[in-house]
Parts: sequence; C-alpha cells; structure tokens
Amino acid sequence: MTTYKITPPQTVAFVGLGMMGLPMCRNLLKAGFTLHGVDLGKAPRDALEAEGGTSFTNLKDASKGASAIITMLPDGKAVKEVLTGSKGVHDTIDPDVLLIDMSSSAPAGTVELADQLAKHGITLIDAPVSGGVSRAIEGTLSIIAGGPADAVERAKPLFEAMGSDVFQTGPIGSGHAMKALNNYLSATSTVASCEALIVGRKFGLDPEIMVDVLNASTGRNTATEGKMKQQVISKKFASGFAIGLMAKDLTIAEGLADHLELDVPALAHMAALWRKATEKLGSDADHTAIFKFLSETDLD
Repeated sequence: MTTYKITPPQTVAFVGLGMMGLPMCRNLLKAGFTLHGVDLGKAPRDALEAEGGTSFTNLKDASKGASAIITMLPDGKAVKEVLTGSKGVHDTIDPDVLLIDMSSSAPAGTVELADQLAKHGITLIDAPVSGGVSRAIEGTLSIIAGGPADAVERAKPLFEAMGSDVFQTGPIGSGHAMKALNNYLSATSTVASCEALIVGRKFGLDPEIMVDVLNASTGRNTATEGKMKQQVISKKFASGFAIGLMAKDLTIAEGLADHLELDVPALAHMAALWRKATEKLGSDADHTAIFKFLSETDLD
C-alpha cells in the first residue's frame, strides 16, 4: 500500500448521505476534495449535486478514480454488504484505495472485515465520529480512528476537513470500541439527567433552575449542557440522533463486555433500558425523547 496522504483534489467515494453523512460531504467539498456520494435516496443525492458533488446509486461506479472510500451507514452489517457483498468492491478496487468505516459498528465485526479485505491487499480503518449533527455541520467532529498508524496518517487530511479532534486509538476495531463506550456514558448521563428532572419536577422544583444549578455544579454533563433545556424542557426532541442508533451503540458496548467476559451490570441495565425505550417510542424517535419513556416508567 502507498503511504501518500489523501489530499485535495483527490476523489473520495462517500457511502451514506444521511443526517451525518451529507454535512460531512459538504465539508470535504469545502476542503477541495472531489466527492462521489452514494445513496439510494433521490433527495440526498440531489442535495449533494447542489453542493457540487457527483451522486451515484452504487459504490462500484462511485469508486472509479477514488483514493478513499468512506462508509457512514447504520451498522457494520450494512458496511460489510456494501464492501464485500454481491455488489461489493473488494475484488475490483485497487489495493491503494483506503477504506474508512466512519459508522458505529461492532468491533469484532470490524476486525473480521479487515481480515477479509486484507486477503485482497486492501486496508480498512475504523473512524467513527462523535458530536452529532450540529458538529458534523460545523466540521468540528471528534474522530476516533483505529487501524494501522500509516493508514490513519494517510487519512488525516480527510479527517481534518470533517473534524477538529482526531484520536488514534490503536489497532483496527479500537475506534469502534471507543465510540460504543463513549455513547454508553452519553446515554447514561442523558438518562440520569432526565430522571433528575422528573424527580425534581415532582417535588416542585423549576426544571429551568434545576439545569442552571446542575451546570454550575458537579452534576454538569453534556446532557445538562446541550439537551435538557434545548430538547427536553422545550419539548423539541430534535437533536438529530435517533434513539434506535443509541440503543444499537449500547448493544455494541454490551457485546464488547460480554466478548471480554466482563460483568458490567450498569452497562447491561442501560442497554436493556434503551432497547425497551426504542420498542416503545419507535427507532426513529429522537434519543432525547427517552424522557417521555422515563416519565411513564417505574424508575425502580
């Protein structure tokens, strides 16, 4: 594999033009990369075309001339199908093309996929992101990269176009492991903050004042700072991150602990809670809508 960095105006094939993928593509375009976007939906393809990218319905066409292929899909199964399925590109692309999975995928599956691709001389790195839609739009995502150090280094210009912080976490799969564990903590703080509001409101406390106190005290966290007033108290429930995706990430974290034969009861409880909330609210509901679920649920 070559060691040159992937820099503008080289071509990037980007698979998945959803709420996160499309703004990430915009920032790659702003940085000067040539962008081939892949999505089955016409609306996101049209949106990319309006920004100056070229859209496709399949990766085989989009990957022609690409130096890198980025996947931003719902889960690792979708990534594997796109890359190695019946319409995959693992046996047609040049080994110099760097594959980057920026989805939230299961670490063990990522390791298996990397091994499968390595048999074709192809390198995969995992580089999931944190920060949500707002930071995807701003180009200030945290990017958590696992894989060979030289491959991560090749991708740095791409990452720097989409994010403000790039962390190299270790071997392949480590990025996905770290992302799942990060979302475990994020999900936990969201639930705890919602429960605090529910109890405090029942006692007679003003929720707005509660959040102000928490944000000036040791209970401060990302949920109190960016979700409680903005999404929960306002009843907007529109942060841009679906509850089904949060439940999926927690299940990944739970699976990682099980794979390592670790007993982590708080993680198991939290994963079960989010799965139950997803069943009740629907997987497309915003994750901050878990407040509605908690308000109707026995918190014991």
